Amino acid sequence: MLMKPTALIYSSHNRCEYLHRYWIVERALQSHHNKTIFYIPMSMGRFDQQDYSWGTFRWYFDRFTQWGLQARTFFWSEELSDDDVDVFFRMVHDSEVVILGGGNSYLGFERYNGLGVRYNGDYDFFNKLLHDRQARGLLTAGFSAGAIQLADACDYDSQHKCYGLIYNVTTRLHYEWGGEERLAEMARNIPHCLCFGLPNDSGIASNQGRLPSGNRWQVLQFIIDNSWDVPRDGFHIKTRQGLRIDHIYRDGRKWIFNGGDVMVRVISPDYAYQGTWIMPAGSSSVVDYWTQQPSGYHDLAHILAAH
Repeated sequence: MLMKPTALIYSSHNRCEYLHRYWIVERALQSHHNKTIFYIPMSMGRFDQQDYSWGTFRWYFDRFTQWGLQARTFFWSEELSDDDVDVFFRMVHDSEVVILGGGNSYLGFERYNGLGVRYNGDYDFFNKLLHDRQARGLLTAGFSAGAIQLADACDYDSQHKCYGLIYNVTTRLHYEWGGEERLAEMARNIPHCLCFGLPNDSGIASNQGRLPSGNRWQVLQFIIDNSWDVPRDGFHIKTRQGLRIDHIYRDGRKWIFNGGDVMVRVISPDYAYQGTWIMPAGSSSVVDYWTQQPSGYHDLAHILAAH
């Protein structure tokens, strides 16, 4: 039995139904007392751009207000009062689902972290708050630039600003056909991370934590969404064209992940051991990631119990 994810990074052109409803909206609606989604468009520049970004999500969330969904947002401004900043961080802390929106990932970093400095003098406060949400089992999602922010590194991040809610994972967003060479370059440049190409519309959901042995565990669930079928958008929806989630190994080998596939990782505290396994959707086999051969394990529980 897979646990509810605490992090979700994804790439989409519009509000594709499967990914947004069953992985995001339904997660909020499952709560008996806190059916809230907090969408943060601070990676967009001007106020009108933040408002536009919110509008691309608001129309979709409005469909679910009859079931109690409360979708909220917050715009960055140079005129924010201390009370405004306090409200912002309480919304991040309290919301059942938080979504970091698209735009410029570095602009978002500076605003999120700058508000932490203003709030209590801690540049890392927003990051700590996201990890606190994860520890409490709440879902934090990242769309486009937000996906970069929630991963562990990116190929132009020399200062390691990424928040790392999905440990040792990085992605190329809005991935397209022919992107293998740039993905392979990323894999070489960021060797401590597994690198994935996320086309529109696809994502990776994650759980992670510590085993009693002290080893770190991680479960990644791969999402492919073919639900958005507006003809004028067909060019942008690469999953409907057959593109899946590409992964390039550090040694140049390739693996293609389909919707429903699962990856399990176990990493020792000193990083000397890094076991990784793939459980293809619809298959009873568990494949060793490194050899790409059957592993001898039966399922997720078997892997974790052995480590």
